[in-house]
Amino acid sequence: MLNQFVAVMPGTLGPVLLIMCLGVTLNVGEGRDKPVSSSWRLWGAVVGLVAAVVFAGLRASAVINQRTFVNYPVLWAAVIVDVLAVAAVVASPFITHGWQRRKPLMHAANLIGAVSIALTVFYALPDVILQLTIWVEPGDPIFTSDMLLRALGFVLGVVASAVVALIFRTMRTTAVRPAFIVAAVGVLVVQFLQHLTGLLQILQARTLFFPHVLFVLLAWLINNNSSLILVQAFVFLVPAVASVVAGIRTPVSMQRIVAEANKSAKKSAAEPANEATARRHKAFRRRAFAAAAWSLVAMLGVTATLTFGVAATQQTVTLSPPEAYSLKAGVATIPFSQVEDGHLHRFEYKAKDGTVMRFIIIKKNGGAYGIGLDACENCGDAGYYEKDGKIICKKCEVAINLATIGFKGGCNPIPFPYKTGQGKITIQTADLDALSAHFQ
Repeated sequence: MLNQFVAVMPGTLGPVLLIMCLGVTLNVGEGRDKPVSSSWRLWGAVVGLVAAVVFAGLRASAVINQRTFVNYPVLWAAVIVDVLAVAAVVASPFITHGWQRRKPLMHAANLIGAVSIALTVFYALPDVILQLTIWVEPGDPIFTSDMLLRALGFVLGVVASAVVALIFRTMRTTAVRPAFIVAAVGVLVVQFLQHLTGLLQILQARTLFFPHVLFVLLAWLINNNSSLILVQAFVFLVPAVASVVAGIRTPVSMQRIVAEANKSAKKSAAEPANEATARRHKAFRRRAFAAAAWSLVAMLGVTATLTFGVAATQQTVTLSPPEAYSLKAGVATIPFSQVEDGHLHRFEYKAKDGTVMRFIIIKKNGGAYGIGLDACENCGDAGYYEKDGKIICKKCEVAINLATIGFKGGCNPIPFPYKTGQGKITIQTADLDALSAHFQ
């Protein structure tokens, strides 16, 4: 479940924050007073999502085995549109104030926002959607507790991103508009850098001459990808601080309200000083403090996901120590009683050329034994470990079907000849010597 959560949540956070920020900064009017282009951003999200689902399906079915030819034009367009989106958000106070007099600008801003959302969603979500393909391990039935936990982790990852965005959105009424625009620009800049990273990776592979300065930039962007995702969350410290300041500066006592009203040069335009005004001010202060506090909780949640959560999923698996066995006259002997418990047993052998090798034995259903090197043709000598009754490859995390251990192919342990009888397993060390190259 945790693996699914930490894979899905960072992948969906950026697009969701982008949709939220553009929705807040470019939103104008209500009902019939809205411009005809107000729904374009929603349609951009729908088009991007549908395209992402189709693209992920084609990749999962191997109809498309290389995504570069699709991502290359998409990233070029995304980088250009990201720059235009930053300009639209910066100019949003001018565009939205009295937008009826600037309808072409309003429509252009919404069009840029719609295209930006569509491209971002299309580029970011296929990898997230492909997480659905690993809910069921090979050979397992569809409905298992593990599958349900993976599904729960996937759903929680999507929900967590949406909740974080909704929490940040609450500050739209408590923080001054410039503070929220600064946060929105920060989200867009990070999106631009992430799209630029993907574009530079493709350019590096396609061009013979790649400038050193671009290579340094690309290395920095790749190494700091997690930090950039954190930046998308922590830029909302700006409106959070602005919310706290606005709450502190809002008068809640009648004396202060009256004093503020008396300071107004235009008494007719001043807010009336009465108990209703005091209640509204107190409610605004509570909302301002609550919005800032919950936003800080959301930032800490994103930080925990990208630090402790990712670290928990990347813990190095330590292989169990090798067990003792009898080795005489070129024959290794392991009694049935040592390996009959149905768990993985690991053994070590030093080949004639000095190579230290490992082999494993596990009793399968029906009394047969699965025997092979602690290595496979695909993942090398990474080794296998046992978890929750499954034998898993340390490198690719694939769960091995016990029935196939002892056969060639896939991520199965490399088989070698052996004999069983008289309550023991015997292995000719010469057969192990012939396979020593797999451990070099």
